[in-house]
Amino acid sequence: MSKIFKLVLCALCVTLIASCEKNEKSGDTPVSSTKEETLQKAMSPYVTNTVVATYSQMADEGLVLLDKSRQILAAQEAGTDYSALLAEAGAAWRSMRKHWEQSEAFLYGPAAGHTIDPHIDSWPLDFNAMNALLHNADQMKRIEEEGGSYVGDKLGYALKGFHAAEYLLFESVIKDGRAVGTGKTHAANLTHAEAVYLLGIVEDLTQQAILLEYCWAGEVNAAKTEVLEDGEIDVFNDRYGWQMINAGKAGSIYVTYQEAAEEIISGCVDIADEVADAKLGNPYLSSTPDERDYIESPYSCTSTEDFADNIRSIEHAYCGTQSGDASISDYVKSQDAELDAKVRKAIEESLAAIGAIVDFENTAKGNANVKAAIEKVQELASVLDDEVLAILSK
Repeated sequence: MSKIFKLVLCALCVTLIASCEKNEKSGDTPVSSTKEETLQKAMSPYVTNTVVATYSQMADEGLVLLDKSRQILAAQEAGTDYSALLAEAGAAWRSMRKHWEQSEAFLYGPAAGHTIDPHIDSWPLDFNAMNALLHNADQMKRIEEEGGSYVGDKLGYALKGFHAAEYLLFESVIKDGRAVGTGKTHAANLTHAEAVYLLGIVEDLTQQAILLEYCWAGEVNAAKTEVLEDGEIDVFNDRYGWQMINAGKAGSIYVTYQEAAEEIISGCVDIADEVADAKLGNPYLSSTPDERDYIESPYSCTSTEDFADNIRSIEHAYCGTQSGDASISDYVKSQDAELDAKVRKAIEESLAAIGAIVDFENTAKGNANVKAAIEKVQELASVLDDEVLAILSK
């Protein structure tokens, strides 16, 4: 290297250092730092007010449903009326279900990694296997003795979770060879085996709900801890909420807050796609028996509520749950206010289109309102996938 070149290089370095010092003193901040700072502010409200709060409320309702299920079994064994208890259990199931559906924009992380999502929310049910189970004395004895542990460890996904409990709690009638729900809870006519099975399902379901809260929050209250301990549930030290809030720090799987924000939006895209293509799309097409049975909540008749709550989970993830929460929307708006407004409008229009569907469980096939809802939710998925993720990656 020549002496002259060395002198020029040194002069250039001095100039660059001086320029950097000037920028720091004048308060100039690189665009990437502005993005990171804005997205960092969104992480704590997202974790605390959206994810942990939703899972905590779901687990709270699980404790209520668990208590009612225990009382139902005791009343069934004692021969006393428990129709009021079934109605109360149905209400607790609906509330627990609502919080779950409002969590589906964040099915990444613990829900997927520990297979909690398929564990508690697989459908349709396997009716033949369920009927065989209820008439299998050895298996029913194991469920009565081991409760949720047996249900969770030994039964397949199609025999446990929300929809198995739904079937036992809500009435159905046979129509065209299929069980069709009425949306009403059963009268007090469960068999002993059904009451035992219900309690086992609910124990397992509640344990999984508490586990989700634990994985994100890193702790749960004493009542929830007792349920995990009673079920001998292995907890996972995911500290998933901590990892999002502390992106870039040692121990976090996220190198930047941009990565964390992209994970959040990708979760929104995933659930929008599922609502449009599967939850609405399969029953709308109804060309095969499997698709005709692909009604999400056929016995409680809350399918459209489920879909709307899925869209609300996107709204909470993107806009924040509580008034004044910092959110990803803040960053998008700072870069492209029209895009932010477009996302919000797509959310509103998706909710309105879903709200226009009547009696989805019985009229989904070829229904014009279902088609309109599919299109609106697809539009929402597209704007999130094609435009919001693009602006985050710049």
